[in-house]
This record gives sequence, C-alpha cells and structure tokens, in this order.
Amino acid sequence: MPSPRPPFASIWASPFRPLGALGVAYGVALMAAWVAVRAGVVDAPGASSWHAHEMLYGFAGAIVCAIVLTALPGWAGTPELRGAPLAAIVLLWIAARAGYWLRDALPAALAGALACALWVVLGLVLARQLARLAQRTWLALLVVVAGLAAGEALFFAGQAQAGERTGLHAIVLLFALAGGLFTPVFTGNHLRLAGRGAQASFLMPLELAAVASIVALAALDLAAAPPRALAAAAFAAFAVHGVRLARWRGWKALDAPLLWTMHAGYAWLVAAFLLFGLGAAGFPVAAQAWLHAFTVGALGSMMIGLLTRVALRHTGRPLAIPHDIVAAFLLVQVAALARVGGALAGANASWIVVAGLAWAAAFAIYLRRYGAVLTSPSLPRAGASPLTTDTQPPPAGPRR
Repeated sequence: MPSPRPPFASIWASPFRPLGALGVAYGVALMAAWVAVRAGVVDAPGASSWHAHEMLYGFAGAIVCAIVLTALPGWAGTPELRGAPLAAIVLLWIAARAGYWLRDALPAALAGALACALWVVLGLVLARQLARLAQRTWLALLVVVAGLAAGEALFFAGQAQAGERTGLHAIVLLFALAGGLFTPVFTGNHLRLAGRGAQASFLMPLELAAVASIVALAALDLAAAPPRALAAAAFAAFAVHGVRLARWRGWKALDAPLLWTMHAGYAWLVAAFLLFGLGAAGFPVAAQAWLHAFTVGALGSMMIGLLTRVALRHTGRPLAIPHDIVAAFLLVQVAALARVGGALAGANASWIVVAGLAWAAAFAIYLRRYGAVLTSPSLPRAGASPLTTDTQPPPAGPRR
C-alpha cells in the first residue's frame, strides 16, 4: 500500500504553486498596508519606499518567477522545477524579502547579496533551459533577469531610484516578451474554436521593433537623456506596441474574460508609453501617471489573467471562469482607472485609497478562489480545457 502524501506536498509540484500563492498573498498584504498609510490609519514614515520596492521586487518578482519557471520548461523540453530545487528558489525569494526588511540591521553587502541571490540563481536556471531553444530571441529573458539583479545591486548600493527604475524597465521588457507571445496565441486558439478567424501571424520585424523600442527607452531613461529624446523614444514605443496590439484583434474575444483581461493589460502598456512621452514633453502629471498605467493596469491585468489560467490549465481543470473571478478582473480595471485618473487629477489620497482597495480586493478574491487549488493535487489531464495548445512553444523553429 503506498504511503500517504504528506500535507501540502502538491504545492511543490510546480513553480506557479508556491510562488504564485506567496506572491499574491504578499501583494495583498503590502497593498492593505499601503492603503492604511494613505488613509491616515497608520503612520509609517518611508512607506513610499517599501511600497515601490516590494511591490516591484517582492510581489511582481514572485509572479515573474512563477510564470517563467512554469512556462519555459514546456518550450525547452527540460524538467520542471519541483521538490527541493523549487523549495530552494522559494527560500531565496524569502531571503530577498528578509534582506530588504532587515537592511538597516544587516551589513549592506549581506543585505544586497540576499536580495540579488534569487536573480543570480534564476538566471543560471534559465540559461540552462534557454540553451535548448533554437529561437535565440528568448535569450532576452537573461537580459531581464540581469536587469533585476542589477537593479537590486544599485538599490542596496544606495541608489534607490536608479535601482527601482532599472528593475521596472526589466519587467516592462519581460511583459512585452511574454504578453506578445501569450496574448496572440491564446486569442488565436479562441478565435479558431469560435470560428472567428485565426491567430495573427508573427511579423519578426515588428517583434524586433517592439523589443528594440523598449530597450532604447530604458537606455535613454537610465542615462538621463534630454526630455526631447525621451519623448521621441516613448512615442515610438507607443506606436509600435499599438500596432502590435491592434493586430491581435482582441475585440473579437470580449466574451472570454481570460483573454480580454490580457488585451486590457497590453492596452495599459500602450497607454503607459503614451503617458511617458507626454510627461517627457512637458506634462508633469503624465510623468507620474505612466508608472501606474504600467504597474497597476498592465501588470495587474496580465498577472491576474495568467495566474488564473495556470491555476486551472496546469492542474487539469477546465478554463471555466466563475463570476467572482470575472469581478476580480473588473476590479483591476477599476484600480487602474482610479490610480491613473488620480495621478492625472493631482493624485490626492482618496484616489489612491480607492485604487488600492480595488486592487487588493481583486487579488484577495483570486487567493480565496484558487488558494486551495494551488495546494491540491492536479486532476487528470482528460478533465482539462480543450485549449491544449495553450502552452505551445515560441513560434520560431524547432528545438535543437
């Protein structure tokens, strides 16, 4: 008779399980604390610093690890991290959080090492998997991870703004890479099944221009280029990514919440580039708004959509979205509209509180609905959605 499975053994079966659960729980806690500060309930000097750093490197960092480590092995044909190696990645994420919160009590070098170790190890894991792919474009993932590591190093070297800016641009690049693959592929699957057409073809010149526009904008921003150059780069990124989004025909998939939330997320990225350009062109309120268009709108929409998809698809469950999760998707849009609208209107505390409450509620709903799924055994694959091509590899040639 087989021995019984230890409690919560299933959570170590795939990276999206522990990293997704921890990342969402941490994000909700951070946002609840931020709302309490902005509402005047709690007095916390320096709250803006931990809000910016930990929402980026803590919350978003966990979800980045979860999505990349879950999706990439299927493309590269390598075993998925599980068990002790996965637990080691999770411990590195926890150590990074300890490095940040205890940075005043630890030697600066030790705190920085704790924060950077996760990204160094993740880079090594990804390099091994990416070496098996014929599509060299995906080596850009290593640039993303290097950017996150460099950002943390800068932060702990006393250059907080440069560190956070570097990490932000790295995640913008990852967003464009992942969103530019998942969104058209999943949309194409839906359109074919619904008899509404096929997936938009990948145009390599457009894809390269999309990546190049982000790299150029990041380089100019980090180099403190003149406003005119920044504005030109941001408007170029707006145009390129706007064309990219339009080609995916998201308006034909408005009946699929898992798809419209991803298209909405990419639309917020396009809006973020426009706002960045307007800010550089001399509109100060737009300079603040672009950041929240990306972090709240783009990241929030895409992350909650992808986390929902993997919680269902990768545990053998059908892609059936309950009403409360649809409400969560809508709450993310409310949060983004309130936060960006608040920034454009002068960013008073009431707008920030409304946005924070909506965002925290959305991800709390996700955790309540799928927390048990993340810690439970998967169902047989026969019970999964017929969209079996959801995890197909990047469309650029066979593996070596």
